[in-house]
Amino acid sequence: MTRMMTDLPETMRVIEISTPGGPEVLVPAIRALPVPGYGEILIRVAFAGVNRPDALQRAGNYAPPPGASPLPGLEASGHVVAVGEGVTRWRLGDAVCALLPGGGYAEYALCPADHALPVPAGMALREAACLPETFFTVWTNVVQRGGLKAGERFLVHGGTSGIGTTAIQLAKAMGARVFATAGSDEKCAACLTLGAERAINYRTEDFVSALKAEGGADLILDMVGGSYLPRNVKALADDGRLVQIAFLTGPKVELNFAEVMVRRLTITGSTLRPRTVEVKAGIAAELEREVWPLLAAGKIAPVMDSEFPLDQAAAAHARMEGSSHIGKIVLRVT
Repeated sequence: MTRMMTDLPETMRVIEISTPGGPEVLVPAIRALPVPGYGEILIRVAFAGVNRPDALQRAGNYAPPPGASPLPGLEASGHVVAVGEGVTRWRLGDAVCALLPGGGYAEYALCPADHALPVPAGMALREAACLPETFFTVWTNVVQRGGLKAGERFLVHGGTSGIGTTAIQLAKAMGARVFATAGSDEKCAACLTLGAERAINYRTEDFVSALKAEGGADLILDMVGGSYLPRNVKALADDGRLVQIAFLTGPKVELNFAEVMVRRLTITGSTLRPRTVEVKAGIAAELEREVWPLLAAGKIAPVMDSEFPLDQAAAAHARMEGSSHIGKIVLRVT
């Protein structure tokens, strides 16, 4: 039986994509309040995280999976206001942060109950909204797929992005030697503060030479793609692994696979959104067990850049795509 708070409205404010295009196509609208189905919860959204996949969806290049909300927004924090049949963990009023299939840019959002996590002890909802998308992505690709181990040399590109700031801290907490690239001396300084051993300004330095001088990277996490792919291969140590999670400069490039074979390199990658409900639930369980205690203890924390009201989502996207931000951008919803 579905349980719901008694004061819920029939409609809600949302931000929708009026047509594929730039930030200006994000417009306010009114939609009916969603109702949780079996195994789902409804969250009154306090804050919603802003991420690169949101911009890709807005531009028409990242369609929601079947059955997902067409509204942008893949992570949010807030309080549970309705619980669908079959949900036993969550109670009305619980404070949660959640990985969403879509729909975060709204006053209320649905998600599978097993994709929600408790807000870490001592953390505000504003910061908690920044956890799911980046921590699910980094854990999946750096730990599960990349197999990072203590003592290994780890390179992350875009060190001051939401993914980058998360990856630096998590890899450092795991005992890895962390290297990062960034586009300014200010951003490189931020990477060092977060725990990177070396930050490489890609506008003035060659990350391939820098990593080769250290013996090569055992693992590289990349979202740039394009011309970075063959350079990443050269920056890897023998038996190294490259994990690709996005292609900001394009997915196609010419690559000599002889080097991959001779040096026993591994090239892999993944996208999070199309994975099954069950897989994401498994990731959530691992994060709660392995990472949430680190967040509660203050050993790692989300890096906050800026906050925008919900109706200024277009400005938030412009900020993100201008690439001057350091850390996460959020929308204040309620």
